[in-house]
Amino acid sequence: MRTSIPAFDTTELAPPVEEEIQAVHEAAWRQLLRHRSAVAGLAVLAVYTLAALLGPVVFNQYNPAHQDLNAVLLPPSPHHLLGTDNYGRDELLDLVYGSRYTLSLGLLAVVIGGGVGVPLGAASGYFGGWIDILIQRLTDIMLAFPNIVLALALVAALGPGLKNVVIAVGVSSIPNFIRLVRSEALKVRQLPYVEAARALGVPSGRILFRHLVPNALAPVIVLATLQMGLAILVAAGLGFFGLGVQPPTPEWGELLGEGHNYIFRDANLITFPGLCIFFAVLAFNLVGDGLRDVLDPRLRT
Repeated sequence: MRTSIPAFDTTELAPPVEEEIQAVHEAAWRQLLRHRSAVAGLAVLAVYTLAALLGPVVFNQYNPAHQDLNAVLLPPSPHHLLGTDNYGRDELLDLVYGSRYTLSLGLLAVVIGGGVGVPLGAASGYFGGWIDILIQRLTDIMLAFPNIVLALALVAALGPGLKNVVIAVGVSSIPNFIRLVRSEALKVRQLPYVEAARALGVPSGRILFRHLVPNALAPVIVLATLQMGLAILVAAGLGFFGLGVQPPTPEWGELLGEGHNYIFRDANLITFPGLCIFFAVLAFNLVGDGLRDVLDPRLRT
């Protein structure tokens, strides 16, 4: 006599995939909040973000481009907390409004670099052959130039201005994303589930964007955070040379470039924009290091 074996419900053994993913994200977030340097970087970025979002609301009655030639190079006072520049503009107002342009410039540049570099790096590592050779030789040519030199060449060809600076800085960051994603794609394409997908005839495009790119997101997020600081530095360098954002747009690099002509008369004109750039780059680097420690399983303790 046969006895029927009762059905075994395996759903009770493991939580749904969505719950597992949510648990992993919550654990990573808690670990990041325990990372002291990353928390310090997040605090600085929160201050900058609030200044960029709420500054125009708080100072909406003031025009940052307003010039008062009767109040040129004034020292800090109750009316002008950080003094005025060579055009009579309030330095604090310029820094607050400039945070919008500087942070937006860095973010858009990283979006361009990642948006172009990630697919190219994935295709280079997955397909190999002549596609890999072509992409890597172009990457080598771009890496032969320092970021600031490559950005200077692109701005010289496109012309100065906020839009062209974003394009130039974004293009200069593409090779870093290509190299990183290519190395991840070379490892992932040899995994059994990718080979099984290829054997089943899954289209290459679906394998790239369903398997290779998601597996490279963790290092890409870390690189994007670090590239934000580098993008701000490169944009500031362009502004210092007068090839970046043009006045009266109060971008930090432009303020630094304007102020260096008056360094012996009023050092505040380069001190305050320089400190803003310094703390922004430091904050992104601290957050990037924290994300690396959290997302890299080899560094977890």
